[in-house]
Amino acid sequence: MTDVDRDLVSAYLLNLQDSLCEGFSTEDGYTFDIDSWSGAIGEGRSCILRQGNVFEQVGVNFSHVHGLALPEAASKRHPGLAGHAYQAMGVSLVCHALNPFVPTAHMNVRFFQADDPGSTWWFGGGFDLTPTYGFEEDAVHWHRTAHRACQPFGEELYPRFKQLCDEYFFLAHRNEQRGVGGLFFDDFQGSGFDNAFAFVRSIGQHFLPAYLPMVQRRRATPYGEAERDFQLYRRGRYVEFNLIYDR
Repeated sequence: MTDVDRDLVSAYLLNLQDSLCEGFSTEDGYTFDIDSWSGAIGEGRSCILRQGNVFEQVGVNFSHVHGLALPEAASKRHPGLAGHAYQAMGVSLVCHALNPFVPTAHMNVRFFQADDPGSTWWFGGGFDLTPTYGFEEDAVHWHRTAHRACQPFGEELYPRFKQLCDEYFFLAHRNEQRGVGGLFFDDFQGSGFDNAFAFVRSIGQHFLPAYLPMVQRRRATPYGEAERDFQLYRRGRYVEFNLIYDR
């Protein structure tokens, strides 16, 4: 096992951001607006595609931040790390299509390391799908691709991370799922840094093959005002989850 290499993770995440933007730009025909930022807490790059041919909005964002003391939300789960300096980096993607028959998708991968005596680290992330109108073949394709992403790293990972996704993306006060699920994992170390990092790269590699075939099948489906209204109604549920539950 090699030592943890934050620079390697950062370089990969920036490359992943580029490849995701390229995939969406190719599908849509529009390009992303790019805004790089830096400040006292770290640096990042925000890429936004607005009002394209296929997508109403796609955000693909990279950030690498650091702090002198672990935030309360994280230290509750890891009380031994409270008060220690830390670094966190990741890529997060959310896409909303113009056509209501094209599902909303979300993906992120992230890395955390604390400056504690053990240099505690982990990866997290996953991807999930939120259709306005569900199609069985889309859900089957989505989950089969998620399974392929996990398969080289152990038979137990897909069912475990699928269940975690179902549990996490759940609106308890409405007793309903946000969508059809996917993968969700956190505090993941695999069998060491090399294995865990390879798994995260597999998640990133499989997102576009999981999502874009659905876009290509549904983007030309006719729709009217009623379908558009229902799409906006379902987006309200998406926002509701983010405001109430998403950590």
